[in-house]
Amino acid sequence: MAGAMNGKIKVLVVDDSAIVRKILSDAISAEPDMTVVGTAPDPFIARDKILALQPDVLTLDIEMPRMDGLTFLKRLMHHYPLPVIVISSLGQAGCQATFEALRIGAVEVLAKPGGPYSVGELRTSLAVKIRAAAVARLRPPVPASGAAAPTPTATAPKAFSRDMVIAIGASTGGTEAIEAVLTRLPVSIPGIVITQHIPPVFSRVFAERLNQICPMEVREACDGDALVPGLALVAPGNFHMLLRKRPDGYRVQVKDGPQVCYQRPSVDVMFSSVAEAAGPRAVAALLTGMGSDGAQGLLRMQRAGARTLAQDEASCVVFGMPREAIRLGAADRVVPLGRMAASILDEAVRGPT
Repeated sequence: MAGAMNGKIKVLVVDDSAIVRKILSDAISAEPDMTVVGTAPDPFIARDKILALQPDVLTLDIEMPRMDGLTFLKRLMHHYPLPVIVISSLGQAGCQATFEALRIGAVEVLAKPGGPYSVGELRTSLAVKIRAAAVARLRPPVPASGAAAPTPTATAPKAFSRDMVIAIGASTGGTEAIEAVLTRLPVSIPGIVITQHIPPVFSRVFAERLNQICPMEVREACDGDALVPGLALVAPGNFHMLLRKRPDGYRVQVKDGPQVCYQRPSVDVMFSSVAEAAGPRAVAALLTGMGSDGAQGLLRMQRAGARTLAQDEASCVVFGMPREAIRLGAADRVVPLGRMAASILDEAVRGPT
C-alpha cells in the first residue's frame, strides 16, 4: 500500500447510484484504517480521479452509464492495474458479469446494498474485503474457459479408498483458484466439499459455472445432500456447511449460526466437521485468502489423520489463510496452485495410513 494516506487505505467508490455511493462511503469512513478519497458516478470521471487521487483500492459497479464496468475494468487492468472490488446486483446477469470481472482481474465481490445483508453486515464485509484487496497480488487476466472438456491432471485409478473425502477452502482469489484445481481432477474423484467466502446467490452461480467446465458434477449444497464420488458441493453464501457421517454414507448439513473468523460460511467450521466425520479418510487443501479462517480447522484435520495441503505464497492472490495454517504447522505440504490438483489426487490415491 505504497500510496496509503497517513497509513490508511485510500478507496475510490465508483457507482452510478448516489445512494449506494453514500452507503459505501459511510461504511468505509467509519473504519479507522481506511478513507474515501473520492467517488465517481461513471468510469470517465473515475478515470480522472484515479490519476489525480491514486487510490489503493477501487469499488466498482458493473452496470453504469456511458461505459459498463466490465469494459472499464479491462482497460483499467491493462493501463493502470489496481485492486478492484466488484459491487454487483444479485440478478443472474449481474452474477455472471461478476465472475467475468473476477476473470479479468477483480479480486473481490460484494452484493449491492439492499440485498441479503443488513447495513451492519455490509460494513463488516466491505471492510474485510477492502483490507484483502489492498494487499492482493494482482494477476494477469485468466483466459476464458473453453467449451472443450478440461484435461485432468492425471489418469484416475480404478478405485479410490473407500469413504475418502476432499475438502477445499478459499477466500480472496479463490474462485479462480478453485476452478484451476477442479478442472484438473478426474470425474471419478472422491466427493468434494468446498467453502469459498462468497455472498448469497453468487455461490449458486459459482457452482453452476464450475459445473459447466469441470469433469465432476458441481452444485450448491442443500441441507441433507449425500456426498458421493464425482460430486463437489459448494457451501451456500451466508450459511455454514458441515460434513456428517451417517449409516448410509456422508451427508452435508447446511445451517445458520454465528460468523467464525468474520465469515459465514467458514472454512474452519467445514474442516472441523470433516475431521470429525472422515478423520484419516480425508484430504484438505487451504487456498488463497485473507485472514485466518481454515487454519485451526486444517490443524484439526491433520491431528485426525487427514492429509493437509496449503497453497504456497508465490501463487496466492492473498497469502493470509495458508500462511496462518503453515505457521501452526497444520500443512503437511505447501504446494503451488499449478500442482495442487495433482497433489490432491496423489493423497487421495494413497488413502488412509
